[in-house]
Amino acid sequence: AGKPVTFRTLDIGGDKPLPYFDAPREDNPALGWRAIRIGLDRPAVLRTQFRAFILGAKGREIRIMLPFVSEVAEVERARGLLQLEIERAKKRGAQLPCDIKLGVMIEVPALLFQLDQLLECVDFVSIGTNDLMQYIFAVDRSSNVSRNRYDALSPPMLGALQRLASKCKEKGVPAAICGEMAASPLEVMALAALGFNIFSMPPQAIGLVKDMVISLDGGQVEPYLLELLKSKAHSIRSDLKAFARDRGIVID
Repeated sequence: AGKPVTFRTLDIGGDKPLPYFDAPREDNPALGWRAIRIGLDRPAVLRTQFRAFILGAKGREIRIMLPFVSEVAEVERARGLLQLEIERAKKRGAQLPCDIKLGVMIEVPALLFQLDQLLECVDFVSIGTNDLMQYIFAVDRSSNVSRNRYDALSPPMLGALQRLASKCKEKGVPAAICGEMAASPLEVMALAALGFNIFSMPPQAIGLVKDMVISLDGGQVEPYLLELLKSKAHSIRSDLKAFARDRGIVID
């Protein structure tokens, strides 16, 4: 009904193995052969997906998102494969989408050092906070021993997100947040203060986040949060909770 639909290309490997896909066993699959790396090494797999998106659009706009991108060169290689499928569809007389928007998941910290180049060649980004936090802190998010050692509401993590929000705004590139942070009212309060306004969350989280947003005055949170980011503390979670409680912001 005219609303946008975003397709993520095959995001397998790491903690998402497929029983029917023959992938090598790796000592550290979270850092191994996964997502866009598989698609670029097996271009027929990626091209098949692009072909399906193009034909399935029936002339409508499509949005394609590339997961686990580590460098801008990977985006350019994927775009080249997409262009091959566009040319193939043209030659066969297929109806082309009215527009194709290409975006990436930002979940590998290396992209933080190529933001200017990246944001010049994509139409949108989605920030995968689960993996981004895992790699920023070098902590296995599936580990019961260490996964709770670091906090998403810490100066390093929020500082990285602040840089992303600022750069995306500067370049005019829409930035969405996905992962566990996007489903928590307290985290969304902080993210909104940093400038994010697009969130991807499971249905059961929508009501809680909506209640928080309705009770929020973002102009109050931003200066307080920016001051907290200068802290040397392990986490600023308790400070943000107290701030919300004192101002009637619904976070529970």
